[in-house]
Formats: sequence, C-alpha cells, structure tokens
Amino acid sequence: MNDSGKFENVFPDGTVLGRFQAALADWFDAEGEDYPWRRTRDPYAILVSELMLQQTQIATVLGRGYYTRWMKQFPDWETLAGANEEEILKAWEGLGYYNRARNLQKAAIQVRDEYAGECPREAKSLEELPGVGPYTAGAVASFAHGVRASIVDGNVARVLSRIFDFREPVDTSTGQRALWGWAEQMTPEARVRSYNSAIMELGQRICTKGAPSCERCPVSDWCQGRREGDLDSLPMKKAKRRITRRDELVALLVEQGRIFLERETGSRRKGLWHLPRMMERDCNDFEELFRFDYAITRYCVTLRVFLISGPASKQMTGSREGEWFDLSADSALPALGSPYRKAILKYQNIHEDLILRW
Repeated sequence: MNDSGKFENVFPDGTVLGRFQAALADWFDAEGEDYPWRRTRDPYAILVSELMLQQTQIATVLGRGYYTRWMKQFPDWETLAGANEEEILKAWEGLGYYNRARNLQKAAIQVRDEYAGECPREAKSLEELPGVGPYTAGAVASFAHGVRASIVDGNVARVLSRIFDFREPVDTSTGQRALWGWAEQMTPEARVRSYNSAIMELGQRICTKGAPSCERCPVSDWCQGRREGDLDSLPMKKAKRRITRRDELVALLVEQGRIFLERETGSRRKGLWHLPRMMERDCNDFEELFRFDYAITRYCVTLRVFLISGPASKQMTGSREGEWFDLSADSALPALGSPYRKAILKYQNIHEDLILRW
C-alpha cells in the first residue's frame, strides 16, 4: 500500500481526521506537562528551549537549571546578540554540541539586524535563521504564533510510524518524505499549538520506545500498528553504524590550586578549553589516576587521565600554549568540553583540598 493509501485507510474523510485532531488536542489541554516554555508565547524563549532540547533530555535541561539560568542571563534577542562568545559557551557548558549555542546567538543577531528585533512568524522565514531546520521552525511558528505548521521529531516519527504501521526505515529520505507528508495532512488549522504539543508529548509519555501504554493513549482507536501487533519494532531504522573504540590520553597539571588548560582547535569546539592531550609514549612514567568512557558520533572514547607533577609539569607547560586557571570555583574556569569537566570533578573528589563550588 502506498503512502496515500495508508493515510486514507486510517483517515477516510475529514470527519474522521477531525475527531483524531480533537482527541489529541483535548488530551493535551487536560493532561499536558507544565514546562516554562509552555507558559509563554515569546518566540525567543521557545527557540531557546527547542535548541537546548535537540540533543538533551528535558530532565537535564530543567533539573540542572540550564534553561532558567540561560533565560536569566540572556533574556531576549538583544541581550544574546550583544554577548561575547565566552559567556555564551560558559552558560551552555555541560549541554554539549556547542554549535547550538553559537547558532542561537547568530539567530539573535539576525533577528536584531534584519527583522528589527521581531521574530518571523512563518515557518519558511524561520528556517532562514542559523541552526533552525524544518522541525524547529514549525515548533516556533506553531507554539509562539499559532501558525499552522507541521512538525516531525523523533517522538512524532514514532507515533506516526505506529499509527500508519509504517515498516520502512524512518531515517532515510523516503521515510522522511512519508512522515512529513502525513504530518502536513494531519496538522489542523485551529488549536495547532495544542495539537503539535500533544503529538510530541504522546511520543514522550505514552507511545514510548519498547512498551507503549496503549490503554492510556487518546488516539489508540486510529492506530494500525496496534491492530497489526509488534509495536516494539516501530519505528524501523537503518542498521546502526559500527562503533569504533579509541583512547584519549590527557594530563592533569595542578599547582597551588590552579589547573593548566589549553584552547581547543577546529571549528566544532572553537571557544572551548580542554585538558592537555598526550601521546602514549609520553605517559609511561606517569600515574594513571582514572579512566572513563564517553561517546561522540560513532566513537566510544576512553578518556585516560594522568597526573603530571614536578619537573615534568614545568617542562610540559613550558612547551605548550595554555593558561593557568583558579580551581576554587566553577566561574573561574573557562567553558570546557563535558569529558574534561567530568575529569576535573573526579579529581576534586579525590583531592578534597581542591573543593570546587559547582
């Protein structure tokens, strides 16, 4: 059955589709979660939340205070546009994928300079902002302005795959065309803010990975996947890329309550700092304090941390371009990649004389 046939099989006419849309919107209005970005129509605040949530769970963004701190420090387009990059990266520290923060500032500058501080309303115009793709544009347009705009993120893809019993990989161009086509047909003219919030939250809370709670789903009557069974296998995806393991060796150089750090190179980590990296041959004479794994794209990296002291410390710092930073408080340190920040905290737990007030 082709994509059009699948749609008509579930929604044979506008009346059936209208009941589906109303059921979702009613469910959200009655049971939707209360998040700070849902209490506002400010497109800036909504864009901040969407970019933070692109690669980070809601529990992290809220539970660790990232969103609240950001909005306090950079409350509007103008403030963010005029901030320096070090402030921005420091405020984003721990969220990772720092280009999200850079793009957020670029978007603020564009809104300030090209739109006189007024955010565009339509999704197509929003897509012209740096870092804003079709999903984010649709989210801001519908949540901030009430404009009819379809959205497809991971949660929506799972819901749609199950509703239409779609058994093709969703992470292909063919799969994406099908999902976005259905989303466009299903998005209502009215109550679009509630509807879009609902279909996302349905995937977060009810139509979850592994074991969906079909008995609690407000639209289970329309779900073809439930009728066919084997919901756990949906959505289907391409075979995963093989994970490559590698080691990364770094030095901890600490003297008199200060730590030596180096600037990152390359565009992806521009503006961040890291612990000095070492070659295997340079580590034979030093103590390995600890190691832990972290993931980045298709790599699983084992970060091995060595303590360097005495003459070797002076020799290493003398031959490298870096700076010493006070370890007494988080605010004294520059923005660090998450693995290096974690390594410093682990060292602090070992050496209680260097208590970081983070």
